[in-house]
Amino acid sequence: MSAPAPRLTPSTIALLLIPPLMWAGNAVVGRMMQGAIPPITFNLLRWVLAGVLLLPLAAWVLRPGSGLWPQRRRFALLGLLGVGMYNALQYMALKTSTPINVTLVASSIPIWMLLLGRVLYGVPVSRRAAVGAALSLAGVAVVLSRGELAQLGALRLVAGDGWMLLAALTWAWYSWLLVRPPAGGYPPDIKADWAAFLLAQIVFGLGWSGVMTGAEWLTLPPATTGHMQWGWPLISALAYVAVGPSLLAYRSWGIGVARVGPTVAGFFNNLTPLFAALMSATLLGEMPRLYHAAGFVLIVGGILVSSRR
Repeated sequence: MSAPAPRLTPSTIALLLIPPLMWAGNAVVGRMMQGAIPPITFNLLRWVLAGVLLLPLAAWVLRPGSGLWPQRRRFALLGLLGVGMYNALQYMALKTSTPINVTLVASSIPIWMLLLGRVLYGVPVSRRAAVGAALSLAGVAVVLSRGELAQLGALRLVAGDGWMLLAALTWAWYSWLLVRPPAGGYPPDIKADWAAFLLAQIVFGLGWSGVMTGAEWLTLPPATTGHMQWGWPLISALAYVAVGPSLLAYRSWGIGVARVGPTVAGFFNNLTPLFAALMSATLLGEMPRLYHAAGFVLIVGGILVSSRR
């Protein structure tokens, strides 16, 4: 007998709403920090601070006798995908692509989760899941086009869209690795401790992020890399992105994916641009419009359709 399809409970919905909310705030804060610090350097410092905050909870995972080191290749892959590559590729995309293009490409993550699940793990794609993906993407398109879908036809793909497409594939693969690890799985004592499991990824992710930051400093003009506007705005921004998008969001995402699987959880990613639009409107003094409500209905409708039995 096949296992029943995962159901969305109120607590699971709350958990899966936290990551897109935090990540939307991260996008807004990232825009606010433009010019104050190079973007990939900002990402590195974010994870350094997050790792420091986790040390009191999970320092044992770094000891020589820990199960981390025999499985270092698996955790290095998780750190590369979840901590290093996704954020770095997103920043690279924004060099040549527009925010609307990048957000639209990122909204394809649920589709890549469906395809990767089928190709790598043999998970069938149901008609209901396909309909849910279409509804969610339609909702994102309504929000980003401000209710004027004709604007979408004017989009022009550039190199940055390719980088963001690779980022979407990266995050989809990372999510599948959380619930479908290689044979043998992850060390049980590390997997059972969320702080240890995240720190195990961060310790390798910092290595990847350090290499990317070094490349950034070598390629950007000295005036850009040599001047960082240290002050309370930057310190507050680092504190937020280290606690919210890095710790709270990743913790909630890990639990949510474990409960309902990466395919259903992936649809909640489509709420990120909606939350970002609402936050931007609030900071700019603009009230939410009718198309925000229409987009929300479509996105949530897609989530509900895809998660039903």
